[in-house]
Amino acid sequence: MISKTCSSHNAEQPVTYLIDASVYVFRAWYTWPKGHVDKNGQPIHAVLGFMDFVYQFLLQHKTKEMHIAFAFDESQTQSMRLKIYPDYKKNRHPTDPNLRYQFQLCRRFVRLLGIIEASSPRYEADDLVATWTRQQVKLNRHVIILSADKDLAQLVSENVTWWEYVRNQQFDVKAVTKKFGVQPEKIAAQLALAGDKADNIRGVPEIGMATAAKLLRKFGTIEQLLASIDEIGKMKAKMAMRWQVAIQAHKEMIGIYYQLTCLCEHVPSLESNLKRNPIDQHCLEVFYSDLQLDELFQQHWNEATNSCEAKGLITNP
Repeated sequence: MISKTCSSHNAEQPVTYLIDASVYVFRAWYTWPKGHVDKNGQPIHAVLGFMDFVYQFLLQHKTKEMHIAFAFDESQTQSMRLKIYPDYKKNRHPTDPNLRYQFQLCRRFVRLLGIIEASSPRYEADDLVATWTRQQVKLNRHVIILSADKDLAQLVSENVTWWEYVRNQQFDVKAVTKKFGVQPEKIAAQLALAGDKADNIRGVPEIGMATAAKLLRKFGTIEQLLASIDEIGKMKAKMAMRWQVAIQAHKEMIGIYYQLTCLCEHVPSLESNLKRNPIDQHCLEVFYSDLQLDELFQQHWNEATNSCEAKGLITNP
């Protein structure tokens, strides 16, 4: 793991921050105190928790020219992964209508801050982050991904850092390899073998994350593993023959699971210029009013916006 407060990238290299926003909205939904409602009488505790997360982050990163984007998830009924595997994420409950309402407010808030945000009915937030990552690295920028989602660890490279923001832990290639037992580029294969309960990806019986890592260290890739199934039983491991039998029996499904765990880096029509725009202070104040925020909370947020104003990030009417 890298230092808890700074990344290991070249200090002279410009940075782009990519936020897996849905993770932080969900966290606020489950942990933030309930009770406050907006002018429509709708609960907004997740919005307040999300705003607090954004507030804390912006106070840590006061720069005149900030490159940043937030990726949100939409309804997955049209997800490309459902066409590959109809049971994908079928273990999840339908999204609460009020949570959907609060998601829209969170997205509006991000836009009012002059920050790019995006979502797609076909692609997941992880795919948007993967596409932005590819674009920004191509522009010779170092990317820092804020998320608690292990799927995004596969994007880590010498130009990409994964930041578990709530735990304040940043991971480079060495740290990710230590955590998962394989290099970042093999994590999608590891998840295909071991499964991912959160996404209803069953994986192979008898194979957990540690065993999947051992197999990938031995055979390199999913393709090489599936081409060498008869060699698995020869490994110096008590369970080797059981692994071989299980992988042989689930050979076709492993390929399907791998398509699910690999992130798409080519989401079409995704904005590549992620430079933050000026804040419209008037519209932001109207937004606060709609949320029925008390004077103390508005003062709390003005502290953040005023610090931005000094950096030239606010447009006043």
